[in-house]
Amino acid sequence: MNRKILITGANGQLGRELVELLSAKEFDVYGCSRDDMNITDSKQVQEVINRINPEIILHCAAHTKVDIAESEPEKAYSINAYGTRNVAVAAEKIGAKLVYISTDYVFDGSGTEPYLEFSPTSPLGVYGKSKLAGEEFVKHLHSKFFIIRTSWVYGKYGNNFVKTMLKLGAEKDELSVVADQIGCPTYTLDLAQAILEMITTEKYGVYHFSNNGSCSWYEFAQAIFEEAGIEVKVKPCTTADFPRPAQRPSYSVFSHMSLRLNNFKEPPHWKKALVHYLEENFKRSSS
Repeated sequence: MNRKILITGANGQLGRELVELLSAKEFDVYGCSRDDMNITDSKQVQEVINRINPEIILHCAAHTKVDIAESEPEKAYSINAYGTRNVAVAAEKIGAKLVYISTDYVFDGSGTEPYLEFSPTSPLGVYGKSKLAGEEFVKHLHSKFFIIRTSWVYGKYGNNFVKTMLKLGAEKDELSVVADQIGCPTYTLDLAQAILEMITTEKYGVYHFSNNGSCSWYEFAQAIFEEAGIEVKVKPCTTADFPRPAQRPSYSVFSHMSLRLNNFKEPPHWKKALVHYLEENFKRSSS
């Protein structure tokens, strides 16, 4: 049986988590960074994928710098849209299953109810629009795909909100954190385990995956400090207090309807996931 898995974006925070998890599960894992395979080069993508001939491709590579994308739209579309097209075309040719990691930024955040997988998309900025274009290429050019939208991702690898808060909490007594953006934190280990569960099936389609429950960035920061035993005063502020080039969705809470309807495991609550992450990766401060 072909147990080969190719992972694009293998140096990213989710990519590295997947390489680690799947290598331990007896898959033959090929982690590709930009140096190994430039996804914007269709010829190179075809050659690498043909040579490895994986059973499954996990496409994590992306232009994820949301604010920078606003000033370099062509680069964002080149990577997120056409890079994804190149991977989808090559994957389809060899009959490989394809997992495409997408984002809550495909929604505009004007909703008040959790977004279903079938809710109408309406991205605000270049990042969300280019990732949605990637979704469209996957849907039209591939026959065995999982599109997994995720949000507020953190884990042991790479930079993320939790690590930033822990660093700032160690340096400052007081912090202001945005309180008018509501979403769902996602622990990379839980996401990687969900991907592992999905790829052993043929339950293709679009999925929302985050940890259960929702919070504001302000509430998330409070929980981080509380669980880490760090004393710091967290003050709520508004998005307008911290102007950024890219507009953020103010409400991007997910419903996990597709997970439920396809009998996949329900993700743990975000607070439980955070506790697990901190226990595994950081020593609690003695307070």
